[in-house]
Amino acid sequence: MPTAIQNPKSKIHCLVGPTGVGKTALALALAERLDAEIIGADAFQIYAGLPLLTAQPAAADLARVPHHLIGEIPPAESFDAPRYAAAARAALAAIAARGKTALVVGGTGLYLRALFEGFAPTPPPDPTLRAALESLPLPALLDRLERADPAAPALVDRQNPRRVLRAIEIVESTGQPLAAFRATPRAPWPPGVLLVRDREDLRRRIAANVDAMFAAGVIDEVRALLPHAGLTAAQAIGFREISAHLRGELTRDEARDAILTATRQYAKRQLTWFRRQTTLPSLDLTDSPHPSMAAESALRALVPS
Repeated sequence: MPTAIQNPKSKIHCLVGPTGVGKTALALALAERLDAEIIGADAFQIYAGLPLLTAQPAAADLARVPHHLIGEIPPAESFDAPRYAAAARAALAAIAARGKTALVVGGTGLYLRALFEGFAPTPPPDPTLRAALESLPLPALLDRLERADPAAPALVDRQNPRRVLRAIEIVESTGQPLAAFRATPRAPWPPGVLLVRDREDLRRRIAANVDAMFAAGVIDEVRALLPHAGLTAAQAIGFREISAHLRGELTRDEARDAILTATRQYAKRQLTWFRRQTTLPSLDLTDSPHPSMAAESALRALVPS
């Protein structure tokens, strides 16, 4: 059976939502009220060397509240949901041993599901098959997955080559449909809140974040990491676009606009996933004046009186 978090009255809470919604600032304010340590649940913030591109908490924020699984993995390493779940569970155990509360914060639904619900065991990566698949463009990967398992494309993020590639590995290595590895009993998630904003507010915030990222020097950050980034880290939104700019294939403005579009599309997919896959109550941060005030609303949702 897959391992899932068992927490009938545990000191674990989660704060989730799309990119740009304001998770970082609210998490800091909430963690201080809960005497909590923060565990990141972001597939790309977990990598070292990309603090700007992945919008990691600033150094002052990391010093303000203890954080885990932020900037800890070398960019050359592959990383996936089962490995994340194991690392997060170790962090949860250490936090519990200190008598503290854990606040799991992020927007990578697959990682959160792996942590809270568990997955059926899947076969390890096949290096030979993976090498062959990595040379294929995304349309060819999708076609191969559909031929191997017609129902599988509906179960994965079709715009994420890494997820499509892994689905092909599972189906072709086992001869079983991908759904067989998703049909596990769902464990309840810990108390949590889904952060939302109205569409235009979120669009404005994402645009401001992308502009701030460029102003802070994200192009130089990606340039320095190019020789060291593995397949997983290179999937971070903006890495491909800035790499194309560094090769002279896109202007700075074109790269910026492409990143903005990709980020907005990703935020929409994240919100859809959380609304379909969880029953977490929503907290609307639209025009929220200050994280401290929003933290009080989140606290009431997490710890009802």
